[in-house]
Amino acid sequence: MELYGYWRSSASYRTRIALNFKELEYNYLPVHLLKDGGQQHQRAYRQLNPNGLVPTLVDGQVILHQSIAIIEYLEDKYPEPSLLPGTPQQRGAIRALALDLSSELQPLINLRVQQYLKNELAVSDAQKQAWLDHWFAESFTAFEKNLEEVAGKYCVGDAFSLADVCLVPQVFSAQRFGIKLDDYPLLMGVYERLLELPFVAAAHPSQQPDAEA
Repeated sequence: MELYGYWRSSASYRTRIALNFKELEYNYLPVHLLKDGGQQHQRAYRQLNPNGLVPTLVDGQVILHQSIAIIEYLEDKYPEPSLLPGTPQQRGAIRALALDLSSELQPLINLRVQQYLKNELAVSDAQKQAWLDHWFAESFTAFEKNLEEVAGKYCVGDAFSLADVCLVPQVFSAQRFGIKLDDYPLLMGVYERLLELPFVAAAHPSQQPDAEA
């Protein structure tokens, strides 16, 4: 398998965590989102992924984009260990929390949105920070409340799951953007425990071959 990604892309990060959790070997191919005007826009990459986003997974003749779709593909093809453990109710909670982060929060704070705010709408740095502060607070406040109902050692009970896969990169992004996290003790407690897992640590942006200082 080949994974095209970028070291600090949250979508690439969550895909690396899933691959590591399932102990799947893959060749990592960096796509720099800023260099050369963004290598994701180059013709060769657009032939693989017309959306011009990362990650892209190539598995033989299978080419997939969108991190959640990639992770679901891996879950179907390699069901053990499972990223959707537990009862039907728990699996529903896992999916809901994962989507809260990957479908509601992440699209509002990703690189192309921030570039559009700055380059096309000419927002100031302070206005862009206000945008990030607002959407992280909206998402993490709700996430914290949901954790009160379902969390154990990890997001849903004591088993690692897709919800945890999605949480780690979003907290990393929040810290990178200077978001205040003091109001989310449950969320941060889960996050700190997740960082102790070797397969999560190995997926950290700083551990990738394209990592920058």
